[in-house]
This record gives sequence, structure tokens and C-alpha cells, in this order.
Amino acid sequence: MKSQDTPAALADLASHAPPAIRLVCAQNGVDNERIALRLFPHVYAMAVMLPATHLEPGVVVAHLAPTTGLLDLGRYPEGVDAAAEEIAAALSGATFGSQARPDIMRWKYRKLILNLANAVEAVCGPEAARSTPLARMARAEGEACLMAAGIDAVSIADDRARRGDVFELRPVAGHDRRGGSSWQSLARGLRSVETDYLTGEIVLLGRLHRVSTPVNDLLQRLANQMAAEGRAPGSVAADDVLSRLAL
Repeated sequence: MKSQDTPAALADLASHAPPAIRLVCAQNGVDNERIALRLFPHVYAMAVMLPATHLEPGVVVAHLAPTTGLLDLGRYPEGVDAAAEEIAAALSGATFGSQARPDIMRWKYRKLILNLANAVEAVCGPEAARSTPLARMARAEGEACLMAAGIDAVSIADDRARRGDVFELRPVAGHDRRGGSSWQSLARGLRSVETDYLTGEIVLLGRLHRVSTPVNDLLQRLANQMAAEGRAPGSVAADDVLSRLAL
């Protein structure tokens, strides 16, 4: 599930599950684990690198083969234990790449920076995320906020090395890879997106540490507005967004 649905799901889980269960947050963003730790003592963070498409109920299309994706994990906020090693081994035996990492949040913060393109893609479309400066500007703000907050993320080089040659999209007949998870939420007509926990995380850090984040602030507001109004993804021109930033 997306981060905006986590609090309600955790409350429901806490009313039915024993407190000693081991809970893995296989989600984007960096706040789910902190929320879970209020209710459960054994929380694990998972860095999800898995390009897939979910546009209709019961159908998930994986675009990588033979490795379906990378699902590294570790205890939250840090460390590795036997359970993390066992989970990684089980995933590694089921078409995924998975390693137990003591510094898993450093990897999740790098993924957070990459996910700042999600709002660009949702608001302006996939092509805008690739060919306009919006994603670059959003990520530059993100890097500045991490630095100001003293948050350490793995380097771009280390992240690319981890992905290696796994991340080569393979064609799936009848299922083109058109957009990421936020784009897909709008395409399915959902009235909420995960933007508050991705782009909004950078906005929050900026406000806490006095770093200006106009690009992420505007993209967050536009994505939420589009979801609330049921608008299709990519329905705002990138030039329109850039012109609003110039004001």
C-alpha cells in the first residue's frame, strides 16, 4: 500500500496481530517505518526497486526479467538480525534480488531522491520527467535538504552499482510501461497519491531546516489537486509549471 494508507492499516493490524510480529515496510518514502515503530517493536525497512504496472484490479505486470526487482532490507532504524537474513534469502529464491543491510535507510533516502520525479511524471507526464528540468530541479532541492538535515544517503554511484544490469526493461506484450506508481494512481482514478510522503518529505525537511523548496512545494500541491479532482495524469504542461515557478 501507499504511505497515505499506512496509519489506518497499522491501527487495524495492531488490533488483530500480536505485538511481537516482525513488520516489513516494503514501501517508498521514509516515514512508514517511524509510524510502525510506535505500535510494533520489530520493524524492518525495505528499499523497493521494482518497476511494475498496476492499472486494473488483480493484474500486476513486472517489466524486469529474469530478476523481478531488488528488495534489500534491514532493521529500522539500523542493523541486521537473523530474521532480516532469512527474509532476504527467501526473496532471493523467488526471482528477486535481496540483501540484508545494516544501513538500509541510507538506501531508502537515495530512493526518495529518485522518487522526486514521480510528481513530475504524475502532473506533466513521463516525457516531462525525462526531457524537462523539473525532475532535476526537484532532486537538487532534495539533495540540499538532506545535506542541511545531516541525513546520509548512499551515493548515486553506489545505487547504480547495486542496480547493475538488472534494470533493463523487458517488453511485455500488450502492456507498455507508461508511468510510475504516482502516475498509475491518477490513471486508476484514485483520489489520493503518495506525493505528501515523497515530494512532501522534501518540503517538510526544507521547512524544518530553512531550505527553499519551491519546485517540490508546487508539484506537491498540483499532484494533490489533480487527485482530488480526478484529473488524468500528465494533464498539466511542463511549461505551465515552469512559468508558475518563474513568478
